[in-house]
This record gives sequence, structure tokens and C-alpha cells, in this order.
Amino acid sequence: MIRNENGNYRNRSHLISIVLKILHLTFYNSTPNYRALHFFMVAAPIFGYLGDRFNRKVILSCGIFFWSIVTLSSSFISKEYYWLFVLSRGLVGIGESSYSSISPTIIGDLFTNNSRTMMLSVFYLAIPLGSGLGYILGSSAKEAAGDWHWALRVSPVLGITAGTLILLFVPEPKRGSADQMGGRIKTRTSWFCDMKALAKNRSYVFSSFASAAVSFATGAFGMWIPLYLARAQVVQKTAEPCTQEICSSTDSIIFGVITCVTGLLGVVIGAATTRLCRQKTERADPLVCAVSMLGSAIFICLIFVVAKKSIVGAYVCIFIGETLLFLNWAITADILMFVVIPTRRATAVAFQSFTSHLLGDAGSPYLIGLISDALQQSYATSALWRFLSLGYALMLCPFIIVLGGMFFLATALFFLDDREKSKHTNSVQEAEEAAAV
Repeated sequence: MIRNENGNYRNRSHLISIVLKILHLTFYNSTPNYRALHFFMVAAPIFGYLGDRFNRKVILSCGIFFWSIVTLSSSFISKEYYWLFVLSRGLVGIGESSYSSISPTIIGDLFTNNSRTMMLSVFYLAIPLGSGLGYILGSSAKEAAGDWHWALRVSPVLGITAGTLILLFVPEPKRGSADQMGGRIKTRTSWFCDMKALAKNRSYVFSSFASAAVSFATGAFGMWIPLYLARAQVVQKTAEPCTQEICSSTDSIIFGVITCVTGLLGVVIGAATTRLCRQKTERADPLVCAVSMLGSAIFICLIFVVAKKSIVGAYVCIFIGETLLFLNWAITADILMFVVIPTRRATAVAFQSFTSHLLGDAGSPYLIGLISDALQQSYATSALWRFLSLGYALMLCPFIIVLGGMFFLATALFFLDDREKSKHTNSVQEAEEAAAV
């Protein structure tokens, strides 16, 4: 039965992959802001609960339409109502949370093993690609129209298109259809039971903390690395200190391009490496993540060693370090699919996102800024000390990354046991459903 259904799902998967990729691009076309992040963190657990119990296609589409309408509406808000504009940008996070919590579970119900890793990789490729296209489309629309408001009127069109395609053409996949040898899993447990089970799932807990370490580093880097490199050029006397309110954005653009490229490379290399390593060990997923993070920490440390002498050398270290850091994006999601039963996956994805942001990029930029300011108080007028103090503060990131690598090693210890427990629970639920019929 499941084999016949898999044949149908394979035919549909091409459309689903295209729709989900378009959708991911639309969300990352938006300029990130912390108010949206706060709304995202609040809404994600709610959508996780709904995604495990109701029609995911409808919930997903409603979230997309809400996001698109809010984004489009915000482009018509005048400067007299700036507070309303800020609020609307925060509400964007609600739409994003519906998408981020539910979409991976749909992919998880369509594919297994290497096929699922590959499809999740395609899905997560849209993060760096969408980030890069966001700058390009937004700036192009602004320049073409002569009004920055038009930068917010491009992505809603893509969002509405994707939401409509999902409603009309994408079926609601059966939960557990790719994992079960029987029909649809109908057994539901309470939210408290789900949370208790997830808290006891050691692989899930450790991989969630490791994901938070990645989020911590990427959030801090996105905020402070361009400024750090600009200060490095002042120390090298290849640039003058910026005393204007708006400074050159060259370093930000270069760093943005590097982040997009390394994101693409990291996801592709991570999927290929995991697929190869699975032939050698069943613990390949968490081990690849652990090794990549530990390797990333080395090159990120080297950034602060070479930046004082060579900006090009610093960019090379950033390129290698970020590529290794981004290797685990799709693999972390795949680990979750292995160790969490289908009826809890949306909740698991949502709370993993919540934890990653809460312990990661929701606070890391502020923390790095506070440490840097505290270090440079005594020598505030020294360009060298401003450069060094920010570098010392950013040195916290590789230590956090090493900690994340250790969490992935801990995940590897329990991965096989938790995977077997997930399979056993699936089998028990299937037997209960058969007995009830």
C-alpha cells in the first residue's frame, strides 16, 4: 500500500519542491528585524501544535497569505505612523513561523533516508539564495520606482502565488506515510505528553542546543563582522574612520555575498558528505555536524588573527569557516525526522526553532556589543583598541561553536537508540490502529 502511495508522491514532489522553494525565497526577501524574530518565537510553538493536529496545507497557506498581506500593507504606511510600521514588520514573524514549523514536516512525510536529506537540502538552499535575492530585488525595485516602499511590494506577490499553488495543487500528505508500512497514523497525544517525550529525547535536546550555537554565531557575525573588518582597515591605514551617520556598505555587501555563497556550498557539501558517510557508519548525521562545527571554530578563530594584517586573509577564513558552519542546516532537520515520530514533528521543529533563536541570535548581537563596549571604555579614542575590543568580544563565537560541536557529539552517542525508539513507537501506534479497526 505504502509503495503505491510513494509512487504518487514522487510524481507530486516536483511541484511541492518548487512551491516550497518559491515560498522560502519570499520570506528571506524581507529585511530581517528583531521584532519579527520576537513574534516568530511566540508564534512558532502555536503553529507547531496546530501542524501536528490539523490540515497543514490550510494552516501553511493561511500563514503565507497573512504574511503577504501584512508586508504589502506596511508599504503604504506613512512616516507619521512609524510605530505601526514597526508593528507590521513584527507581525511578519507570524507568517514565517507557520512556514518554518510546518514545511519540513511535509517533506519528512514524502521522503526517507538519502532522498529526504537531498530534498531538505534543496529546501534549505533557499535561505542563502533568498537572502541574496532580497538585496537584489529590493534595491532594484527601489531604484526603478524611486521609492523604497516598492522594495516591500515584490515579495508579497510571490507569497500569494505560492500560497495559492499550495491550496490548489499540493495534497495534504499523510503523516508518517514515508515511515510506515501501513496507513495513516491517527493516534494523537496531548501537548504535554508530546513535550514530555521531546524533553526525554536526548538526540533532539542535544541537537537543538547545537542548533542554538549555530544561531548564536550567525546572528553575531551578521551584525558585527562588517564593522570589525571596517575597523581593521582603519588600523591598517587603508581606510579612514567613518565619522558620518551613513558609512560605506562595501564590507557589508561583501560579507553578504560570502554568506550567500557559503550557505549554498555548505548545504550541498553537507548533504553529499552525509550521504557518503552513511555507507560507513549509521551515526553519520550527527558526526558530520560535529566535525564541521569543530573545523569551523578553527577558521573563525583565524579571522581575528589575520584581520589586523590582511583583509583578504580574513575574508578567506570567513569563507571557509561559514561553509563548514552551514554544513549542518539540512542535516539537523534530518536528525529530527529520524528521532521524532511523525505526529510530533511540527511541535519538535517549532520548539527547536524557538530554542535556537532564544539562546542564539535573539541575544548574541546585544551580548557581543555589550562586551565590546565594556572592553573599550578605557581607551575609547583609540582606533586600535576599538578594533581589538570588538575582536575580543567576537572571540566568544568560536567557543560557542565548539560547544555546539560537543552537543552534536553527544547527539551521536544517543542517535541510534532514539531512532530505534521512534521506529518502535511508530510500530506500536500502527498496531493499535490496526487493532481498533
